Amino acid sequence: MNEHYPFVNPPLPYAYDALEPFIDTKTMCLHHDRHLQTYVNNLNETLKGWCDLHDWSLEKLICNADCLPEVIRQSIQNNGGGVYNHIFYFNGMSDLESRSNAGMLFSAILEDFGSIDSFFQEFKNKALSVFGSGYAWLVLERGSGLKLVTSANQNTPIVKNLCPIAAIDVWEHAYYLKHYNQRAAYIDDWFQVVDWCYANELYMKYKSSPS
Repeated sequence: MNEHYPFVNPPLPYAYDALEPFIDTKTMCLHHDRHLQTYVNNLNETLKGWCDLHDWSLEKLICNADCLPEVIRQSIQNNGGGVYNHIFYFNGMSDLESRSNAGMLFSAILEDFGSIDSFFQEFKNKALSVFGSGYAWLVLERGSGLKLVTSANQNTPIVKNLCPIAAIDVWEHAYYLKHYNQRAAYIDDWFQVVDWCYANELYMKYKSSPS
């Protein structure tokens, strides 16, 4: 992923069929190669004529969208968010056996949610509560701890100064080919491929960062 314009669609960090049988190959191909690519293309098209924004990072664009010219503001929010959220979602899954090694994040989850079972249930409830399209996130709120939040469409928690740790995409295109309208079944399968090792790396990075 380029850090600034022109943005590119990075390859998946695993094969398209690596998450079978939990996330099917066809969904991964369409989700990454069609849906994410469209957001990348639209974001680049929006930025093409705005040379003063070409050195802005994706996060800077998203977090400062309210300060951008009105004519491109909504497109940056929608397409920039679509790029950020999808890359985060794809990077947060793995077929590696080490994916269950949550490290210090495991202890933090126990402290903030009481038990792993209650954490999974609360996460699932959050994901099910999203009306229409959006995401459910595990985030770190500095000075407070871990919390579960949702976002609509392609909104992102970074605009609220929250640090994303893990996220599930609950737009129907993320699961409809395999699970049809059964979002709960998709969520259960997603839990089987979450890369908690990667989530822990993010958690430790945010915990050690002063701001």
